[in-house]
Amino acid sequence: MPDAKSELVPGTLIMLVLRVLEPGAMHGYAIAQRIRQLSSDALRVEEGSLYPALQKMLLKGWVRADWGISDTGRRVRSYRLTAAGRKQLQAELADYKHVNQAIQLVLKLA
Repeated sequence: MPDAKSELVPGTLIMLVLRVLEPGAMHGYAIAQRIRQLSSDALRVEEGSLYPALQKMLLKGWVRADWGISDTGRRVRSYRLTAAGRKQLQAELADYKHVNQAIQLVLKLA
């Protein structure tokens, strides 16, 4: 069982993936590694949740995928944000900020 500190808050995976893809294209493993790195190893994204999320984002038009070759010579699928994905990222961030503020109020006032 994964360490509780490494589990993502439900509903945040798509937001995190969109944010990590904002600067440019990445393949799936690199996305997971980048989230782990940026969170100082506090967040780990498992393949079993990452790839279904990426597929959902492809179907919704939030990302585009292209096949290429990795630095190690392996065939990989790279994902890139679309204009719709940038718009969705802003919506996800606004929703997260709103919920986080509400949680903070409850924690402070309870």
